[in-house]
Amino acid sequence: MNLISEQQAFAFEVEPTVASFHTHDGSERNVTSMADGTEVENNVTLNPYALVQRQGMIEGNLDNALTNQSLPRDINPGSRKLLIVITPTHARPHQAYYLNRLAYTLKLVQPPLLWIVVEMTSQSEETAGILRKSGIMYRHLVCKKNLTDIKDRNVHQRNVALSHIETHRLDGIVYFADEYNVYSIDLFEQMRHIRQFGTWTVAKQTQDNNRVTLEGPVCNGTKVIGWHLNELSKRYRRFHAETPGFAFNSTILWDPRRWHRPTLEQIRQLETVKDGFQASSIIEQVVEDESQMEGLPQDCSRIMVWELNIESNSFYPQKWLMKNNLDVIAPLA
Repeated sequence: MNLISEQQAFAFEVEPTVASFHTHDGSERNVTSMADGTEVENNVTLNPYALVQRQGMIEGNLDNALTNQSLPRDINPGSRKLLIVITPTHARPHQAYYLNRLAYTLKLVQPPLLWIVVEMTSQSEETAGILRKSGIMYRHLVCKKNLTDIKDRNVHQRNVALSHIETHRLDGIVYFADEYNVYSIDLFEQMRHIRQFGTWTVAKQTQDNNRVTLEGPVCNGTKVIGWHLNELSKRYRRFHAETPGFAFNSTILWDPRRWHRPTLEQIRQLETVKDGFQASSIIEQVVEDESQMEGLPQDCSRIMVWELNIESNSFYPQKWLMKNNLDVIAPLA
């Protein structure tokens, strides 16, 4: 099945290649694949179910056209799980574009949904303005870590959000939605069916921008039976899921006895210089093996997340400097 054929609007070439995937028993099989402290802004305290009516009046039936009709529709909005979407952000040329694009996507998702956006050092007025105008229930947090002491700021920003969820015992589905990715609306509706841990395939645009590789699970129904691999990831990852390729029940963070966790240690993402290992490190703290995972959608048969290299093609005139947050750019004297 050509999983990428519906995405012809993207300007990259997809070539079928023979790849291997790793199974639970350690064997490998060849498959043909289309791939080679915290500060809080007290912003919105709306009852999430009251928000259902408010947002429903705004959106009308638009979401019905964008959401997979095969999903069961909840008659009672109160039966929908809260989605807790975590987004780290920092000042750079495309920041306003990314945040606004993700905000428009999340606004199309059926409530209740909480968007946790985390910045470094302090809350910027520009980011706060975008969040206020988004119409989405949100929390605006700050990571106080010294930038000179860290290798990957996103790891620490996500951990600030996890700490917030744990402290306030928020009950829902946790998802790391980096601002630069492209998401299907259906992805968020699929998440609401997760009991413990859900995972899906992510399409990644290569650095030369003309091919797509797949990262994530190989499924039989909703059972995870293996992983799409590349040679680099084989060496050091236990679970081959990308950061935007999984979500989990938030109660795992603050109710270890319910999930029979062997340790009471906090679940946090680990910082490392190895690409992709951060995702595997937190998954290993949430589940023991693939038997505790759910592959989404059925047979993991559809791509719902795309990683695109927009910034790699950016060009700015010589001697231009980004002095402020977001898209405020000024030439040097």
